[in-house]
Amino acid sequence: MALYHTEDQAMLADTARQFMGEEGTIAKQLRHWRDKQCKDGFGHALWKQFAELGFAGILVSESDGGLGMGNVEAGIVLEEIGRNLTPSPFLTSSVMAATAIGAGNDELRGRYLPGLLAGDSVFAVAIDEGPKHRPERIATRAERAGNGFKLTGKKAFVVHGGSADMLVVAARTAGADDDQDGITLFAVPKDAAGLNQDAVRLVDSSMATHVKLDGVQVDADAVIGEVDAGRELLNRVLNAGRVGAAAESVGVAGGAFDMTTTYLKQRKQFGQLIGEFQALQHRASHLYSELEIARASVIKAQQLLDAGSEKAELMVSVAKAKAGKAASLAVKEGVQMHGGIGMTDEYDIGLYMKRDRALAEFMGDMYYHAERVAQLSGY
Repeated sequence: MALYHTEDQAMLADTARQFMGEEGTIAKQLRHWRDKQCKDGFGHALWKQFAELGFAGILVSESDGGLGMGNVEAGIVLEEIGRNLTPSPFLTSSVMAATAIGAGNDELRGRYLPGLLAGDSVFAVAIDEGPKHRPERIATRAERAGNGFKLTGKKAFVVHGGSADMLVVAARTAGADDDQDGITLFAVPKDAAGLNQDAVRLVDSSMATHVKLDGVQVDADAVIGEVDAGRELLNRVLNAGRVGAAAESVGVAGGAFDMTTTYLKQRKQFGQLIGEFQALQHRASHLYSELEIARASVIKAQQLLDAGSEKAELMVSVAKAKAGKAASLAVKEGVQMHGGIGMTDEYDIGLYMKRDRALAEFMGDMYYHAERVAQLSGY
């Protein structure tokens, strides 16, 4: 597979780039909602515009009213979100939750997908239970109660949890906490009795919650997929989220790189443009190379996921690790090359560093995925 976009994908990229560059800018969105201390951290009007363009349903099947596209197309939108630091529930709602709901029955899909497609609903995914990404261990329990289940446990750093109309919750219905089998996914509505959330503002000004499930009762229709057999679906949701976060990281890196190179072409020192200094040219060239390698690895992972390849899981971790490393380099070099002003809030380059730090931890940092690549490769 060629590691570049098709003609249709390039057209989507043009649309996403123009839309995000006009409506999703740092001034209009990130700074605006941050400075207002918005409880959601994003604008619902912009989310409605996402829906009007079809972005909200990009991974929803055509039979359910969506665009029926794949992870490559979702990644195109996410890269532009990252480039502009646009605060949006797209990754949690239209990528991860949509992947889960798409595996549900007709009743479940009919209950939740119309709201997503219209931009009226926001969803969150509650998987991790500690400060680090460790989905191999699920301790939250779901016990049979009446015609449904009773959920008890805790979830940590659920991004957009406080804004979500529904949480996709991974719980254990059988076995020990570290068992692969015995996992079930549930669609838990925001107003379920016993569901409590404590909001926290993350380093990039986005919002998350710590979730406590205190005997939350749901009926059998809340089950997504099959009881006890949810690990495979959970892995699909995780892979979609991981490669999506990697695509957004590439966008963050690209935005930081563009801002830095523009600054190098404008800032003068000792009567000379600093972009003419060979040392800075070498660093910019190295960063560009790392960015292109990261973008290629992300596209490859997306293509393998969409093709259902058995190699997709390995490549997703390669992409998450590589994109995370490239983005970290891009934001650090950007702040450093801007000099002292790079540390001020007046300049946007520091905001890229903050978004990188939040994305780096989301769905596993580069160290988690580097170790996973080794394990999947037989080491």
